[in-house]
Amino acid sequence: MAATLRQLLASLPRAEVRDLASLGRQDEDDLRVEEIVFDSRRAGPGSLFVAYRGVETDGHEHAAAAVARGAVAAVVERELPGLGVPQVLVPNGREALAHLAAAWHGYPARRLTVVGVTGTDGKTTTCNLLHSILSAAGRRAGLVTTVNAVIGERVLDTGLHTTTPDAPDLQRFLAEMVDAGLEMAVLEVTSHGLEQHRVTACDFDVAAVTNVTHEHLDIHGSLEAYRRAKMMLFEHLVAGYRKPGVPKVAVLNADDDSYRYLAPIPADRHLAYSLGGRGDVVGTGVRRAPGAAQVTVQGPGSSFELRSRLAGDFNLYNVLAATTVALALGVEAEAIQEGVWRVEGVVGRMERIDEGQDFTAIVDFAHTSNALQRALEAARGMTDGRVIAVFGCAGERDREKRARMGEISGRLADVTVMTAEDPRRESLEAILDEMARGAEAAGAVEGRSYYRVPDRAEAIQFAVDLARPGDLVIACGKGHEQSMCFGREERPWNEHAVVRAALRRRLERGSGGI
Repeated sequence: MAATLRQLLASLPRAEVRDLASLGRQDEDDLRVEEIVFDSRRAGPGSLFVAYRGVETDGHEHAAAAVARGAVAAVVERELPGLGVPQVLVPNGREALAHLAAAWHGYPARRLTVVGVTGTDGKTTTCNLLHSILSAAGRRAGLVTTVNAVIGERVLDTGLHTTTPDAPDLQRFLAEMVDAGLEMAVLEVTSHGLEQHRVTACDFDVAAVTNVTHEHLDIHGSLEAYRRAKMMLFEHLVAGYRKPGVPKVAVLNADDDSYRYLAPIPADRHLAYSLGGRGDVVGTGVRRAPGAAQVTVQGPGSSFELRSRLAGDFNLYNVLAATTVALALGVEAEAIQEGVWRVEGVVGRMERIDEGQDFTAIVDFAHTSNALQRALEAARGMTDGRVIAVFGCAGERDREKRARMGEISGRLADVTVMTAEDPRRESLEAILDEMARGAEAAGAVEGRSYYRVPDRAEAIQFAVDLARPGDLVIACGKGHEQSMCFGREERPWNEHAVVRAALRRRLERGSGGI
């Protein structure tokens, strides 16, 4: 695959080419680009290097290294004297990267019906539910979440930590979906992915939101800024490429505060979902039985029953969100029913781990205040015994939530075990102190109802060893993630494997329960 510099520049609405003298006898039509890179270490002969200011590094400082490795031009936010290759000056390097990646792959999103799902909690589950529904309806759909990408029969890993893939990877996934003959794409869209232009040029046809709560303020600075980041998906929806005959649909949660500021954003159609309230798609009469929940769904011109095997009342909102998107896409009730029932669980989301123990063990990704509360409330409804919670709070992230999460666990769990969760360059001891203050505010007592065990594997073993028959141990915060960050080092981590090993050791010893 190759293109001329001029062909690629046509995708950038705001760009100026500088240092044309370096082309010599060539012009932009003759200059061949063999690949687009944003990491100078991956540059090679014929590369177009895209530089932008990152959180910790500035790509402009590595442009010369990219040229030394063979880059023939650079996209920059500021001119770099003496670089020796043409420079394409743009206002935002990340945004330019997204447009270039889309152009490089022939704008694959324009050949798909693209659904974007954003929100603080429930994005991954909602995307998986929708993908299952579309599959049940015979729609050929791809899936990209923070857990994996599903393209036909292939399942691809999307990274160590949870955010939307970088624009080049995301556009490549979309192109592979087109090549595989798929007709639809379901994308999990994070606030980072929106603010960092990773989903720019994805040309969404449906935008859906689960909820918007207090989270990621370390990145966005304020709750209002975080809300604005989430709004960007709906702004992308209405401003993006319009496919012939395909309406732009906004799917909103009428029971969430986000409805207030998302509803005014124009779209061809708005659909709101609700549990028992007013909306276009309303769930009523929730009934719970062991291993299942049932809800009556009343939608535009239809009424039907849905059964779900996902634990927790909060998952009913995820079911309704996916159902509403499916109805907007013209999926019949029978396929929605089948697709929802097929989903037994999502990796790292209220996932049971069973090694034959006489108590329940669960791994859940809950790493926000709201998600932790929902997970512990769900756990409380799953056992008549004690709830033993293991969780931490990440370093260099929103500090306000640490005491709040400690308070939530101190109030809802019988036993809280505080431990590491990506401390990064912060003091783990200091993080645990902040969490402990929250637990004590809820009446928890150290050494009796809450404990600090800094090593996460030891904390999980400690919780497992505490469990009595009928109790429930829930490890929150890591879910499906494959690493844990200490300092700048990403250390391998597998929560499922650690929990299983702890359960086996307990069973081998034949003891436990304090």
